[in-house]
Amino acid sequence: MRRHTSAPRDGWEQIIESQGLAYHRAAHPAGTARPYWDESVHYLFSMEEVLALEEQVEELHRMCLAAVEHVIAKERFADFALPQWAWAEVARSWERRDPHVYGRFDLRYDGTGPARLLEYNADTPTSLVESSVVQWYWLQDRFPGDDQWNSLHERLVDRWRELTLPTGPTHFAWTSMDETGEEAMTLAYMQETAEQAGLTTVAIAMEDIGWDGLNRRFVDLEGRVIRSAFKLYPWEWMLADEFGGHAVRHAASTTWIEPLWKTLLSNKALLAVLWEMYPGHPSLLPAYLDGPRELSSYIVKPLLGREGASMRIVTPYGTQDTPGEYGAEGHVFQAFEPLPDFDGQRPVLGAWLVGDESAGLGIRETTGLITDDTSSFVPHRIEQ
Repeated sequence: MRRHTSAPRDGWEQIIESQGLAYHRAAHPAGTARPYWDESVHYLFSMEEVLALEEQVEELHRMCLAAVEHVIAKERFADFALPQWAWAEVARSWERRDPHVYGRFDLRYDGTGPARLLEYNADTPTSLVESSVVQWYWLQDRFPGDDQWNSLHERLVDRWRELTLPTGPTHFAWTSMDETGEEAMTLAYMQETAEQAGLTTVAIAMEDIGWDGLNRRFVDLEGRVIRSAFKLYPWEWMLADEFGGHAVRHAASTTWIEPLWKTLLSNKALLAVLWEMYPGHPSLLPAYLDGPRELSSYIVKPLLGREGASMRIVTPYGTQDTPGEYGAEGHVFQAFEPLPDFDGQRPVLGAWLVGDESAGLGIRETTGLITDDTSSFVPHRIEQ
C-alpha cells in the first residue's frame, strides 16, 4: 500500500458530476480547502494485499453474523439501547432471514499487517457512487492497464436478482432532510442497479410514505401498497417515532432493506460483543461496554454516532473531543490505534460487502485522528 500523486484530469469536476457525484461541492462543510473528491492523489495496492484483505473482510462478516445470533439467543438487546417493545421483532426478522443487500466495514490498515475493524456501516452506508462508479472511470482514464478492487456494480445487480421480494414495485426511499444531495444520488444509483436486475421501482421520500391504519399497511402518494422498500433512513430513527413502530409491529406487510436485524450490526455495541466472542482476533481492537478497563489509550464512541461526531480520544498524553449531540444511548470503549500516516494524511479503508461477499474498496483520508465530514475521498488502483 503506497500513496501516489498524479495530475487531475482536465475538467474533472464536470466529469464526476456527470457520473453521479453531483454533491461533491456540498459534501464538505463551508470553508474546507480540500475538495471532497481528490484525484491529485491515489493509493496503490498489490494484488496479494487485496486478496488478503478480501479474506479478512469476509471473515469479519461471518463473525458479525455469528454475533447477531449470539445477541438474539442471549437477549442482549439492552446492550444495544434498543427499545424493549422492538426486541421480539428484531429476533423474528433474523429468524426469517429478512434479505440484506450491502454494507461497509471501516478498517485501519497500514499495509504491513491485518486490517483492524473500526466500525461496521451495515444499515445506511454511503460513499457508494464514488466507490463503485466514479473511481472506476478515473482508473479507465488515467491507468487503463491497471485493476481496482471494485466489483460493486455487477454484484449489486446480481444481488437484486437473487432476492425473492413481494409482488409489486420496490420503493426506494430517501429523506428530504438531506441537504447535500448525497442520499438522493446514492438512492438513485441503487435504484438503477435494481432496475438493471429487472425490478420495477418507484422513488419516494420517507416523509411521503403514508400509513393505511384500516388495512395496516404502508402506501405511496398514489395509494399503491408498499410491499418492499429500500431505505436510506436508519433504523434507530425509525424506532424513535410512530412511523417506525408501524414498520416493526407490522413487518410482515413490508420487506424493508436493509432489514430490522441489521440494527445489531449498525450499532457500535457490536464491537464489544465481537471482542467478547473473539478475544485477541487480529482483525479486532479490544472494546468494552462497561468502561476502558485495562486500556491506557482508547476512544469513546456513541453507540449510534455518525461521521465521527461526539467522540473522545483518551491517551496518556491528553484527550481530544469531537463536537456532536450523540451519546445519550450509551458508549463503547475501543482501544485507540492512530490511523497510519501517509504523507501527513490518514486513510480509512471502506471495504464493501454485497450479500455475503467482498465487493470493493473506497478510501477517505484526513489530517486528523478521526475521519469526519471534512475528509476527502481518494481513488485507488492495483498495480499489474
